[in-house]
Amino acid sequence: MGTFINFYLCFIRRKDMETYIVSALKYRPQTFDEVVGQTAITQTLENAIEKNQLAQALLFCGPRGVGKTSCARILAKKINSQGKDNPNEDFAFNIFELDAASNNSVDDIRSLNEQVRIPPQVGTHKIYIIDEVHMLSIGAFNAFLKTLEEPPKHVIFILATTEKQKIIPTILSRCQTYDFKRISVKDCKGHLQKIAEDQKIVFEEEALDLIAQKADGALRDALSIYDRMVSFTDRSLTVKSVSENLNVLDHNTFFSITELILNHDIPSLLLAFDDLLQKGFDEMQFITGLGSHFRDLMVSKENKTLHLLEVSTATEQKFKEQTANAPLPLLLNAIDLASKCELDYRNTKNKRLLIELCLMQMASLHFGEK
Repeated sequence: MGTFINFYLCFIRRKDMETYIVSALKYRPQTFDEVVGQTAITQTLENAIEKNQLAQALLFCGPRGVGKTSCARILAKKINSQGKDNPNEDFAFNIFELDAASNNSVDDIRSLNEQVRIPPQVGTHKIYIIDEVHMLSIGAFNAFLKTLEEPPKHVIFILATTEKQKIIPTILSRCQTYDFKRISVKDCKGHLQKIAEDQKIVFEEEALDLIAQKADGALRDALSIYDRMVSFTDRSLTVKSVSENLNVLDHNTFFSITELILNHDIPSLLLAFDDLLQKGFDEMQFITGLGSHFRDLMVSKENKTLHLLEVSTATEQKFKEQTANAPLPLLLNAIDLASKCELDYRNTKNKRLLIELCLMQMASLHFGEK
């Protein structure tokens, strides 16, 4: 009896583990309205479907994790459902996905050319989504040219790539190109906030800012980092816990360092830098972040450039307060010193001394005089 109970408990635990779905899949957009940060492209595609002006060969290009494949799948569904989002209709059997990274030979494309001749049994179109199309061999590209130039009326090709420059010009000229942009920090953070609220996660806005900045415009990366942080922090996202786990420096660190520079407090500045090194933060990351912080202080001086910050309202206010005490010539000289330090970093043997010297020079600046 005891053995049966243990087996049952193990089965229940295993079943619970199997039901977990990562956020990138759980919150994958199912309609164009749910796509984050690509409004211009989604609106163009919806209008093209509505007016029946959709090209038969589309090329979606842009960085990874920005919604290319998701938009391709949504578009494929809408084409056969006459532009409407009907959950009761499923034309998945008319949608064919091919990963060009593993199916990049001439034979693979010849097989595809034979398949496209067969009309759909249900619906109006067969849609072929070819992901990572730049991975096709030259021979495969050439075998694909004729079909792409004169495809059957019932076929639409959606090609997706992260490296547009690797696609041969003859293919590019036959496609209608859509350039996907990186997701802004603001849009990425807003999406993370919706998910956190849906999952009833306790969070600090600046913690989500850090995740969005770390993702560098890739929403899929942001969701992956978010899942990891939720597990690490036990469903409570704070700036401190996120910055420690991601090994990134938050805005508060640079506000403190800058305050020491503005006060010309060299001993405290060197001690603060040493404390960061003891915590395991990267030297290069520090000087790069400090240069970016001075840039943010500079754009904070004018209201019309405030939108360039891409930070929370609370952090924006901190920038306004600190930039009031930082003369523009001093900021320009500090940015120049940080840039030179970055350039010299790789070639110097004593990297710590280089950065300490840079910090001392910054703390010695007086209204733009070096």
